Amino acid sequence: MFKSFKIGSIYGIPIKLDVTFLLILPIFAWVIAWQVDQLVEMIDLIFGTDLHANPLEEGYMPLIVGLVAALGLFACVLLHELGHSIAAIRYGFPIESITLWLLGGVAQLSENPTNWRQELVIAIAGPIVSVALGVGLWVSVYLIPTAYNATIFIVAYLALMNLVLAAFNMLPGFPMDGGRVLRALLARNQPFAVATAQAARVGKLFALMLGLFGLLAFNFILIALALFIYIAATGESRYVALQAALEGVQVRDLMTPAAELDVVSPELTVDRLLELMYRERHTGFPVIDDGHIAGIVTLDDVRTISPEDRQHTVVADVMTTELETVKPDDEAFAALEQLQSNDIGRVLVVTDRGDLAGLVTRTDIVRSLSIGSVRAVRDIPAAGPEQAAEVDSVPAVEGRPRW
Repeated sequence: MFKSFKIGSIYGIPIKLDVTFLLILPIFAWVIAWQVDQLVEMIDLIFGTDLHANPLEEGYMPLIVGLVAALGLFACVLLHELGHSIAAIRYGFPIESITLWLLGGVAQLSENPTNWRQELVIAIAGPIVSVALGVGLWVSVYLIPTAYNATIFIVAYLALMNLVLAAFNMLPGFPMDGGRVLRALLARNQPFAVATAQAARVGKLFALMLGLFGLLAFNFILIALALFIYIAATGESRYVALQAALEGVQVRDLMTPAAELDVVSPELTVDRLLELMYRERHTGFPVIDDGHIAGIVTLDDVRTISPEDRQHTVVADVMTTELETVKPDDEAFAALEQLQSNDIGRVLVVTDRGDLAGLVTRTDIVRSLSIGSVRAVRDIPAAGPEQAAEVDSVPAVEGRPRW
């Protein structure tokens, strides 16, 4: 997804629109308007109605009907995602946001449910909402006076699309709803990470088949959806594998303790800092002022300082004071998320009182992952040493739980 902006909230859940939504909405509206006569024939055949296509094709009516139907469809997608979200909240998993975008909707969970029963309920909650909407709208078609030709058309169209949405989402294309149902069932009698790897393999196979069908049908939406499924399945599989490799490891287990750290003073000049970096072979140092953490300074902070200014520029002038920190008792995976989400090479470990307890670097995480991948459950891909090295380049968001 690209840049998104908040438009409101429901049950405390931020609702966002991705910029791609503004692109796809008029396209959807135009496609519906262009196919009005075909859709009328289909609706009459399925519902037994007697709609008249001519009034729907006059003037701007096709575009108006298309726009209303497209907006209604995305509203139904939003309700589908709310179904997932409310189920997740009931199990204690906060929802960061629901975003409408190019391919529909995404509910961003704060973490994965690892209990298979919980995941099963959360996964089927969305399709249940879509089926309920489809059935409710289907019944409504027969309650609307026949004179309201356009209204019947829109309601019937949305009834069909909700049922199609529910059915399509239940296909085993992990991380779609059907893929998550598959993972939940697989996780009944084996580790969650193994179930994720197996479901992801099924999802990637499904994505390849869907992409091939999209190419043969010249359907851009199906091709884009296939790419999304493939990338998301790969990302979440890696995300869960990394969690498994770091399971039970706390920050204190891999950090460099404060007593062993090289620290610098805010008054140290940049030229002396560079000498220290070269001698100690470190590219970042905590900055301590009168026994308290003042900031952190890295090689990137001093790159732009010209050689002639290095003798007159001190660490206090270039150090970073807005610090990302973790605590010694935090899970090591929390440190990994901090490093990746903020694109930094090290994170400070502080006590509850705010004192420096240590430092965790990407190297520490990679080393722990390399060891953890050996002790972790077999058949879990993407957590070996070669994947551990990818910590430097693969953003954690690729594998964040999404519905």
